[in-house]
Amino acid sequence: MRENPVKKALQAGRVQLGTSYGMLRSPDVGRILAAAGFDWAFIDGEHGWFGLETVHDVCRASVDAGLMPIVRVADMQYDLVARALDCGGMGVIFPRVESPELLEKAVSWTKYPPKGIRGYGLTPHHVDYAKATIGEVMTHMNEHILVVLQIETVRALEAREELLSVPGIDAVMIGPADFSIALGAPGDFQNPKLVAAMEQVRDSCLAHGVAPGTQTRNLALGKFWRDRGMLFLGCSGETSMMLDRGQEITAALR
Repeated sequence: MRENPVKKALQAGRVQLGTSYGMLRSPDVGRILAAAGFDWAFIDGEHGWFGLETVHDVCRASVDAGLMPIVRVADMQYDLVARALDCGGMGVIFPRVESPELLEKAVSWTKYPPKGIRGYGLTPHHVDYAKATIGEVMTHMNEHILVVLQIETVRALEAREELLSVPGIDAVMIGPADFSIALGAPGDFQNPKLVAAMEQVRDSCLAHGVAPGTQTRNLALGKFWRDRGMLFLGCSGETSMMLDRGQEITAALR
């Protein structure tokens, strides 16, 4: 059965680098990202356009290559969470989190009893045909699935202590685009108000033993937040990297 080195590294306080992955449907993208040195990628079920079959294919190929696929579900609903994990996701990201009560329910959907209420429907395929009992599989999955919440609104900022007190949260991924909009500075990713708010979230995460993180749009912002203590650190995305590198190549050769 597959282990989740990203979860273990975050628990040890080590930076884990990731990116977004939600437009190019080839499973080879996961292999490329792994070869490039990324630790994880979030499969974007909120703004991307992958169907379940594609989520399954890219998750399986990514894990085989050593890249941990973390699925961002479109909404906090049991069927979306359970199916994302059954498709091979090694973790789940909850978007637009504001309610501690709903978050507690959502975390329970990621865990098998007695830690949660996730329904069991795994087959030998899901565990690489390992010889294991249902109880052993449940225990293993509970230990290795990464649970991430997004903080991206003023209400979530204000409720962060309650949100981070919910048991079972491993990491936070601040959504800077929506957060910047909520704070009245759309797209100004180094606006002092946004930076201060993100640092408040970071400090609260550390106080609660949760890995702080964010998604960033470019290398400069990635370095900015790496140097400010973000551990679950995303940068760019598969199409953005292709565009950026392509523009660099064509500009150099014109």
